[in-house]
Amino acid sequence: MKENISHSETKYIKRRLAKIIREVIEKFSVFAISGARQVGKSTMLINEFTDFAYFTLDNFDTLDMIKTDPSFIFKQHNFIIIDEAQKLPEVFSAIKLAVDNDKNKRVIISGSSNILLMKNITESLAGRALYFEMLPLTYGEIKGILTPSNFLNLWNKNIQTRKINENPFVIPLMMKGFMPRNIMTKNQNDVNLWMDGYVKTYLERDLRELSQVDSIIDFRKVMQVLALRTGNILNQADVSRDAGVSNSTAYRYIKLLEISNIIERVPGFYSSKGKRITKSPKIYFIDPALSIFLSGYFDGESLSRSRELGGYFETMAFFHLKCLCEMLKPTAKIYYWRTTSGKEVDFILEYGRKLIAIEVKITNNPLVKDINNLLFFMKEYPETVLGVLLHTGQEIKWLNSNVIALPWWWIDYA
Repeated sequence: MKENISHSETKYIKRRLAKIIREVIEKFSVFAISGARQVGKSTMLINEFTDFAYFTLDNFDTLDMIKTDPSFIFKQHNFIIIDEAQKLPEVFSAIKLAVDNDKNKRVIISGSSNILLMKNITESLAGRALYFEMLPLTYGEIKGILTPSNFLNLWNKNIQTRKINENPFVIPLMMKGFMPRNIMTKNQNDVNLWMDGYVKTYLERDLRELSQVDSIIDFRKVMQVLALRTGNILNQADVSRDAGVSNSTAYRYIKLLEISNIIERVPGFYSSKGKRITKSPKIYFIDPALSIFLSGYFDGESLSRSRELGGYFETMAFFHLKCLCEMLKPTAKIYYWRTTSGKEVDFILEYGRKLIAIEVKITNNPLVKDINNLLFFMKEYPETVLGVLLHTGQEIKWLNSNVIALPWWWIDYA
């Protein structure tokens, strides 16, 4: 199965990443795009780069053609896309030769294996390639927002208080997730079936290609244990124990999920102020729906009663914050903050010397008592330009002269 638009979608949804690449297309020769399977890499390249000749190494005839003569396509075209490029390492040397000999050549390479793609880039294209990670569709992208100016305005505290009519239902949205195949799907059973096939067909197959997976059953257990912990501090020993695998196996499977763009670690934020701060990373699934599915919640009623609900909502917020931070150049960094005494702020965004502290809470009525940890953090770190409480309600309101409550999706809008 290729990364095609689902039959249930009526039109292609434009991607922010294509706009970013177009803005710098004259300045670099090679553009590398990685990302998990089915996030829409091929669909974006085919729809938004029609002036490029498209080749996919998922096609065996194309693979054989380029393998026989790697330089052939570069003699025929100036603008070229090579999809799933990691499947033929020889092509990277041909790309290097082509762009070095002709500064007008432009090559976009993409792949679902981050580690293999980056390995070949490092070996053959160091200093020549601009690297991007493609993520699932954000809520704003689905609604047609290509420039999320609300997020950009946070850094200047340029926000007007008001009540907003729009209020997406959080639980159905989290369960559907943000993979292009599922965003227009109305039946949750169809989403569950797709998720089951995604895990079996893509995750297990891809990881077998990257590294030996000794036991699919053990690998599934590790994924399930991690899914229940999304939004929490990663304790590898606990994952090993609960999954019933060795510590080394747990470490290897966690690393494989990371390099396949399925999960991500968020480091603890700390400075040299001498405070006792937790430094172990938090773990997040990129798509909340995958973590919910792997945790065994197949309907909204079960999910709404789950003790992990807050973690799933935090995961959805993390996904959007990650996408938004990628829009800034240079990219803003994401951390969390927790003291050994238990005070915690869900996310700290760092952009240059500016910080934004963010709490995430499932509530339609955010209150001043919900921001105590934000206020504590901002007192410790006066370089924090703004505190934000992301919630599930409809109101934008200031809870303090430096802390504002916002609907979670509003930051991804214009």
